[in-house]
Amino acid sequence: MARYEIEISRSAEKQLRKLPRKEQTRVVEAILPLADNPRPLGARKLSGYADVFRIRVGQYRILYSVSSGRLVIIILKIGHRRDVHR
Repeated sequence: MARYEIEISRSAEKQLRKLPRKEQTRVVEAILPLADNPRPLGARKLSGYADVFRIRVGQYRILYSVSSGRLVIIILKIGHRRDVHR
């Protein structure tokens, strides 16, 4: 299976930097394996979108888009579970 390239949007990068250091590490450790498996066990497809998925990391959620044609994963949002879907 081909390896995907991971891109982080500017807004997601800012959101990541605002997290506590321990949570930043956990989120990055959850993002890196997406390059090998963009739809891991526990990933949920968001309704209303063609290719947007969500993974959980404790109280935080990572929203990302998968482009299978270009083999690119774009991290769209990172945030607390109460805020990320807004």
